[in-house]
Parts: sequence; C-alpha cells; structure tokens
Amino acid sequence: MKLTDYKTIEERKKALEDKVHIFFERAKEHDEEATFPFDNFNDLKEIDYPALTVPQKYGGLGISLYELLTYQETIAKADGSTALSIGWHMGLNKHLGENGSWDEEKYAAFARNVVETGALLNNAASEPATGSPTRGGKPETVAKKEGSGWVINGRKTFTTMAPILDYFVVSASIDGTENVGNFLIKRERNGVSVDETWDSIAMRGSGSHDLVLENVHVDDDDLVEYAGSKGAAGWLLHIPACYLGIARAAQSVAVHFAATYSPNSIKGTISELPNVKQKLGEMELLLMESEHFLYGTAQKWDEGDEETRQTMKPELGAVKLSVVNKAVEVVDLAMRVAGARSLSKQNPLQRYYRDVRAGLHNPPMDDMTVMQLADKSVAERD
Repeated sequence: MKLTDYKTIEERKKALEDKVHIFFERAKEHDEEATFPFDNFNDLKEIDYPALTVPQKYGGLGISLYELLTYQETIAKADGSTALSIGWHMGLNKHLGENGSWDEEKYAAFARNVVETGALLNNAASEPATGSPTRGGKPETVAKKEGSGWVINGRKTFTTMAPILDYFVVSASIDGTENVGNFLIKRERNGVSVDETWDSIAMRGSGSHDLVLENVHVDDDDLVEYAGSKGAAGWLLHIPACYLGIARAAQSVAVHFAATYSPNSIKGTISELPNVKQKLGEMELLLMESEHFLYGTAQKWDEGDEETRQTMKPELGAVKLSVVNKAVEVVDLAMRVAGARSLSKQNPLQRYYRDVRAGLHNPPMDDMTVMQLADKSVAERD
C-alpha cells in the first residue's frame, strides 16, 4: 500500500518503519563506499513518501509539520544520510505549498510531477566564494536575460541528493541589477551537470556534490521568485529531527550492548554498573528534552497563525541548536558505554559519530542563533 492510502499517522508510521528497516542494513555499504543510496529513494517513491507534504488540492496529503518530523526521525534511525537528503525535498514542498511564493500554475505543474512520478527537488544555494547562503553572500552564479528566457552560468556546492534530483532551485544574481532570483531548473536542461566532489567523512551517502551550470537556457517563468529577507521557516526543523533520529539509533546500540555484555570480572551485565547507568540515564534525559522541545515547537507552529509563526524564528533556531548539540552529546555517551568497540568499522556508532557532527554545519548556525536569542531577550525586557 501507499502511505497516502492509510488514514492515520500511526498507520503511516508503522508502514514507513517496515519499509525503511532495510536502510540500516544498506547504510554500512553506502557509507564505506561513499555511494548514493538510489535503492532507498526508490523504496520511498514506491510508497509515495515524496508526495506527503504536497497540499491536498494538488493530490498530496499536506501533512502537518509535527507528522513530517515524526517520519523524518523514523528514517534517520535507519539511515541519517537518506533522512537528511529527503528531508530537504519534503520540507521545501511543504514550505512552497503553504506559502504560495511561486506562480500558481508553475507550482501546480511541479506538484503534479511529484505526486505522479515521485519527482525530487532541492535548493542549490551554497557556493565556494559565499559559503553558507545564510551568511548573506551574493551568488557568483549569474542569470542573464536573453530573448524570452535566461542563460545561467555558475557552480553550486553542497547540492544534497544531486545524483537523483529532478529539479534544482538555483539562486543567481540577475545580471545588471542588484537582485537575486531563484530559478527552477530541470535536470534534463542542456548544460546541467553534476561534478562528484562529495568527499566528506559525514553523511557520505547524501550525494552532496557540486552542481555545474554552463550556459543553461531556461524559460522566463523559471524565475520562480526573487530572493528577499527570510522569515521564520518551520520546515527547517527536519534538520534537528534527523539528528534526533541518529541519536536515538546510537542510544539503542549502547543500551543493547550494556544489557548484553557481561565480562567475567562482574556478575550480570554492565548495565547494572553505576557508572554505566549514569551514562544511560544522561542519554535518556538529553533525548527526552530534545523530543519535547522539537515536537512542542512543531505543534506550536502547526497551531499558530501566520503572525504567531513569524515571531518564532529565534525559537526555531534554538530548537536546532539544542537538539543537534544534545544529539552530539548522546552519541558521545553511547560510545563511552560501548568503549573501544565503538571505533570498530563494523560498529554503527562510529558512523553515527561522524554523521551527527554534520548537524553543526547545517543552518541556522549556532552563533547566529545565539545572537538572535540575545536580541530577543533585549527586545522583550521589562
């Protein structure tokens, strides 16, 4: 059955769990060989996962942010790279469907493609010279008006899911102006290519290669929006949801090890030792705090009107900062429980350790979040 055929969150989550269970078995190979998990994405398409955040009027389910995060955490427990990758598509779909920032006809055509074929989308915004787009650098990728369309040249870095994306939303400086536009570019356009540069030791299966654009001709209406000041973006909570899932997976490994390992120097298992129990308890506390913060904020977003949502930017950043840093700490504690065995290539903890640290470099950055929180506290002073 497709996920769209189920009636409740619980039914969809159980079906998703059953489908992604095999992702865990595949993750080791994809991590070691730095290969892209096409098989995982084909499995997700098979159950219509990419269409869940498409609004109902376009044939999707238009699921809530809370529900999306539940599913993203579920996938991340099996494979962090796949979860983070598909999370960009899922979140962007939700954002675009809710905000109507594209031309109605343009978005409707795209949404139909997602529903009917499982087409995938991601932003391509980072560049070698600008770093993270959240820092405000102007793209060196340039779009020049030519006839009834545009010609685009440039290179984008960290284009997650590059091997399988059908659409790229590319930020480009508009030639002769100070404006920056976002262009919807189909993969099959002449001049679009992927340079397989991804050599990170974390999220090795995310396929975050460089997107290369050489004299790419697009239509006039492929300029889907002009870039401007960015408001609160609840959909970005897919990021901490991913790292919470990785941390939960690490906890599971550590708890299983502690409950089954019995060296001959003690009676029973190491789970009964005070120093081990201390670490297991600290892990659970960190995860409980993260879960409440993440899902409580998601619920607030779902229930809030647009005015309320636009006040939540510091809070959303705080969730990402808190959950990701706690996830890093949880994985560290899990490795301390497992000891030297955690460094074995056969042990998934070493992969979780590498993958979870990638969250520190996903937006928003910790320093920017802390500054926003400082401004918030000053603005709300008595």
